[in-house]
Amino acid sequence: MKNINDISELKQFGNLELLAKQVVEGFITGLHKSPFHGFSVEFSEHRLYNTGESTKNIDWKLYGKTDKLFVKRYEEETNLRCRIILDTSSSMLFPFNDKHIQNKLTFSVLSAAALINLLRRQRDAVGLTFFSEDVELHTQAKMSSTHSRLLYAHLNKLLSENHPLNKKTNPAQLLHLISEKIHKRSLVIIFSDMFGSEEPEKLFSALQHLKHNKHEVILFHVTDKAHEKEFQYNNRPYKFIDMETGETIKLNPNEIRDYFVSSSKSYIEELKLKCGQYKIDFVQADVNSDFKDILIPYLIKRKKMR
Repeated sequence: MKNINDISELKQFGNLELLAKQVVEGFITGLHKSPFHGFSVEFSEHRLYNTGESTKNIDWKLYGKTDKLFVKRYEEETNLRCRIILDTSSSMLFPFNDKHIQNKLTFSVLSAAALINLLRRQRDAVGLTFFSEDVELHTQAKMSSTHSRLLYAHLNKLLSENHPLNKKTNPAQLLHLISEKIHKRSLVIIFSDMFGSEEPEKLFSALQHLKHNKHEVILFHVTDKAHEKEFQYNNRPYKFIDMETGETIKLNPNEIRDYFVSSSKSYIEELKLKCGQYKIDFVQADVNSDFKDILIPYLIKRKKMR
């Protein structure tokens, strides 16, 4: 299976769809060697014909081969509807380094691409939403190959364009707005660092809004664990820049490490607790981790919904 460290290939070849396919195929191979081998990741393009229904969609060629009546599956017969939501605010560009492709946004885009490939294999409909200061993209949820190519095109564009700094967001407000846009019960998958909400209760209310609308939700809390949670910096002065406001501060990390780690842990524990209360799956997603840490929680959730 492809590791997150292999994503430098994306800059070299620029084919997000091919890379996503390789990630998923490696993941499926790995499933057969793991405790998760019982998960089904392939579905037939047909279903058995039910007596009394219209015969117009019967696959007569398949009948000639099998002597059984099957009908072709169409979009309205999708197994599941999924909505993948990506936070595209400036804080998602961390670590901000031209030589360091593994920032939070890139990790989220590649994870979303792999999920789209897996969803297509399972004949699930999928839609894509980007948000920062506003809802930047909100596609329909479909399962056609044409639609999936469109989604990959949106993700490729997100990776290739130059992102301005000081691009703020208010996840609480935007998740309320997005919730109103999702009209059919869906599996909602969110990739966000959850920065930008100064009032946690409003953020929790927005997450609860999604559940109130009968959606199943997975929140992938995207972080660079070493730097954003454990504050692993060398013992020397640094200039830290808030990527959403542009504010700067100079200090030695050793002076505030204990306080920072404690505050970060407290916030994450509160977020995790609230997600547990609302029956939202909370998954900590480290940008330096393997893609299986994204795909396995999705499969577990999907299996529960069947």
